[in-house]
Amino acid sequence: MRTGEVEANLVRLNETFALPYLHDLIARKLAGTEQQTIDDADATFFQTEYVRLRELLVTEAERTALPQESSAREGLHELLLRLRGA
Repeated sequence: MRTGEVEANLVRLNETFALPYLHDLIARKLAGTEQQTIDDADATFFQTEYVRLRELLVTEAERTALPQESSAREGLHELLLRLRGA
């Protein structure tokens, strides 16, 4: 919301936000099993961190100069209709 650009790469996003635990979480996800669990202490930490980051997101949404809705909505709708008809 700060830049108006979409960035889905967590490693790249972390260059800005510098969350010290993110690289470890990514490594655990890549190396672990699909249903890997974390211990209670980690769960408590990440629950707290989730709340903090969610509040940050809400604050950024209130500050952003981005429009509330995409101006491309109608164009996207028209494109989808054309593709479905093709």
